[in-house]
Amino acid sequence: MGLRLLPRDESFFDLFNREAENILHGARMLRDLFDDYRDVEPRVDAIKAVEDQGDEITHMIIDRLNRTFVTPFDRGDLQDLAKQLDNVLDWIEAASARMAIYHIDQPTSRAREMAHIILSMTEAIVEAIGNLKKLDRIMGPVKEINRLENLADHVQRNAVADLFVGAGNAIDVIKWKEIYDTLEEATDQGEDVANVLESIRTKNL
Repeated sequence: MGLRLLPRDESFFDLFNREAENILHGARMLRDLFDDYRDVEPRVDAIKAVEDQGDEITHMIIDRLNRTFVTPFDRGDLQDLAKQLDNVLDWIEAASARMAIYHIDQPTSRAREMAHIILSMTEAIVEAIGNLKKLDRIMGPVKEINRLENLADHVQRNAVADLFVGAGNAIDVIKWKEIYDTLEEATDQGEDVANVLESIRTKNL
């Protein structure tokens, strides 16, 4: 409790909010790509640019952690939070890239559903990060992140099952399984964000 009385660098909150908003921007672009599947390669490149911006923000957070004596929360937790947020956007970008690399003609309905789940999860992440100064409010969005991760697992399992039931072209099955797995991994990383946030709350309330 004593550390809370010491001066601390409040700019971390702004940086984490920027990082979360950037992830949300990437998730919206992914959702829009899957819902309106045109001009794929330039839109995938645009998502990559958002991911690059996320890397820059993450580096800024890590650099500030290395140069700041008193941090708002445990230094290791803040480092983990920055890296896990970055991972969410990395997997969003990877999902979009696979659509272009594999020359996918159209997203499936399951893929669109997962893109919408990812967007909803990133909205919950933004809300949770926005409550870092009010930790008593953080569990609502954390629980929503966990709910959405469970939903994504369910959709992904059904999507993969449909691939093998349909007995389609083997190459297409391999492509789509990887895409589904990549989309689901983005939500797994979101759940890891929730776990770090819950740890921060437990240690500081």
